[in-house]
Amino acid sequence: MAVTTLDAKTALIVIDLQHGIIRLPVVHDPKPVIALSTSLIAAFRSKNLPVVLVNVAGGAPGRNEQARHAGELPADWATLVDEVAPQSGDLTITKHSWGAFNQTALHEELQQRGITQVVICGIATSIGVESTARQAYELGYNVTLAVDAMTDLNLETHENSIKRIFPRLGETGTTAEVIALLG
Repeated sequence: MAVTTLDAKTALIVIDLQHGIIRLPVVHDPKPVIALSTSLIAAFRSKNLPVVLVNVAGGAPGRNEQARHAGELPADWATLVDEVAPQSGDLTITKHSWGAFNQTALHEELQQRGITQVVICGIATSIGVESTARQAYELGYNVTLAVDAMTDLNLETHENSIKRIFPRLGETGTTAEVIALLG
């Protein structure tokens, strides 16, 4: 783990901390993930840096071999948990695929604000978080991943993302390390 710096124009992207996702069988208790994400949100807000709250309200339509959720989703599926409720000035992005940049206004919103770096946290590590990190990297953002503020549906994929994928996309560190760099 080696978070070295944060650009002056850094945004926080919080992935899928919503009722439907936190009810899934994740490998770590989601409560600490929510608490650490809330700490990051508070720190970014205190520095007047953008906070992006992302939820997922559907899936990409393509075929795959793994079964998807069947039937009606609960009414609160896409509702963000209370701890990360949007406040004035926050950006809210609803996505319909794994990554937060795909077919959303996120890139344009960040570009309008002059953002050069993103810090990403949330659920699930190998799905929404990794896809968003890959897209951010491909769009030219400096990427930082708060690895203690995320979890996954599978321990092996969680660890693969943290150990093998994230170091190729940016820098990884803890919530405390990110907050310390905010000053």
